[in-house]
Amino acid sequence: MSTFSELFHQHDWEGVKQSIYAKTAKDVEHALGKSKRDLEDFKAMISPAAAPYLEQMAQLSHQITQKRFGKTMQLYVPLYLSNECQNICTYCGFSLDNKIPRRTLTDAEILKEADHIKEMGFEHLLLVTGEANRTVGVPYIKNAMQLLRPHFAHLSMEVQPMDQEEYEELIAEGLNTVYIYQETYHQEDYKKHHPKGKKSNFEYRLATPDRLGKAGIHKIGLGVLIGLEDWRTDCFFNAMHLEYLEKTYWRAKYSISFPRLRPFSGGLDPKVEMSDRELVQLICAYRIFDEEVELSLSTRESEKFRDHVSKLGITAMSAGSKTNPGGYAVEPQSLEQFEISDERSPALIEEMLEKNGYETVWKDWDIAYDMK
Repeated sequence: MSTFSELFHQHDWEGVKQSIYAKTAKDVEHALGKSKRDLEDFKAMISPAAAPYLEQMAQLSHQITQKRFGKTMQLYVPLYLSNECQNICTYCGFSLDNKIPRRTLTDAEILKEADHIKEMGFEHLLLVTGEANRTVGVPYIKNAMQLLRPHFAHLSMEVQPMDQEEYEELIAEGLNTVYIYQETYHQEDYKKHHPKGKKSNFEYRLATPDRLGKAGIHKIGLGVLIGLEDWRTDCFFNAMHLEYLEKTYWRAKYSISFPRLRPFSGGLDPKVEMSDRELVQLICAYRIFDEEVELSLSTRESEKFRDHVSKLGITAMSAGSKTNPGGYAVEPQSLEQFEISDERSPALIEEMLEKNGYETVWKDWDIAYDMK
């Protein structure tokens, strides 16, 4: 099998959805009683039938996380380099049809933002742009990485999908991790939410993690935008994608993120609402299904929620995030991509974690060794 697309098209969305909602309490108990779980067990754990077992799932998720990761939490921060974008996406503040001032940071502005971020203590930096190949394509990102690499131990990015050769070029510059979210695996609804631009190519985006794996990336981050479609079905396909990648590109590490649709300038109401309790269920299900995968939670979520789930399976959190280009020091009032919920400083996040008995990890030494 050359790409995940071949496996994906062997499954019917409605058939998968029905099988999830048909799971019973007996299926959930069977999944929780096993030492190793498969995708059918994952279906059971994200199904409505698993709701009464949330406390048991939370305890098991906590135990597994402690065993594998200890009482540590990795902190990272996004650096938005540009809000220019050639795509129309119904859920994004940077969408081409959203009439906002566009900004792309200069070299001097990138370094000014970096200085501010370093003062907060960060060593893990996530570079984010809109999808605009002519403005913020590979040459721009490569230059930004060359500017930032001497100042940070770990560089990751969340930008437009690229070809394998382009990823290889950036890996040579120190790129460690790429986050690429399918947004939704519902192919027809994907078209509705991405009517124009390169992102409208569902198959190219679906094959991006394969290109990353072939390029030899250290870590691949996956996820769906929760709220665009039925979250249980979307997350099953995401888990199937994860399992495929782990088997195919076994040298790489993997991360799952849980972005819920948040308000932005232009607005899109979620098609499907996910409660906090359901998000806890999903986080626990991923941890019980896959003991090795890193689970990441952004500042989209509230203070109270992040404080609670930090003990239940999450291994990485963003802190002090700004989702606008120049938001830290250059132009703090520019338009954000989406609204932040947890606005606490990194120092306050560290204080919360310490109160919960967790050690804050600012620098991943293992990655530092890998880059030698």
